Amino acid sequence: MIEFRPFGKIARLSRECFVTEKIDGTNASIFIGEDGEFLTGSRTRWITPDDDNFGFSRWAHDHKDELMQLGPGHHFGEWWGKGIQRNYRIEERRWSLFNTSIWADNTKRPECCSVVPVLRSGIFDDLNWFDVLFQLQADGSHAAPGFSSPEGIVIYHVASNHYYKKTIEHDDEPKLAHVKKERQPQAKRSRNTGIMWTGERRQGATAGYTGTERRAA
Repeated sequence: MIEFRPFGKIARLSRECFVTEKIDGTNASIFIGEDGEFLTGSRTRWITPDDDNFGFSRWAHDHKDELMQLGPGHHFGEWWGKGIQRNYRIEERRWSLFNTSIWADNTKRPECCSVVPVLRSGIFDDLNWFDVLFQLQADGSHAAPGFSSPEGIVIYHVASNHYYKKTIEHDDEPKLAHVKKERQPQAKRSRNTGIMWTGERRQGATAGYTGTERRAA
């Protein structure tokens, strides 16, 4: 007989939520075991300094002693900054933790990492997230003050333990659909070789990129 799978409990919508700035980088995580095991991950896989994702694993291992202060568990955040997605006009890369209920306290968080900015919190009914999104667009990024093109917001619903995102642009389209529309390189033919090539590179890519870094989906 097939194993019975009960239907999960449904969380009540009118419960506490946190609205944070959605940072446009790449998902990165650190796992610390009870025995001191130290692992680094992207959104979909484990990574290492030799098989990295925009240099996160190398950075994490270089700061391992400090990051061990996070304690046992799987810690998720956004790895962002120079050479990644929007770049945010900063000259370094940063790791911003998602769990604001713990890491918003600067005295608990390792100095080498930050936390996503909390823009508003409260009961879902009173959240008025549209105003938060509008204000973010008007004010610019809180994560990188002075950067005028933030991506959007993330709403964390505590009771359901679920995250929901709302972007300022292209929110009604599937992920990366607008990128496919914007990237329509026209093939060019070399006069000497006849080889077809596009001569295009990803929007926002850093000049001089050597190909030693890659982003995992």
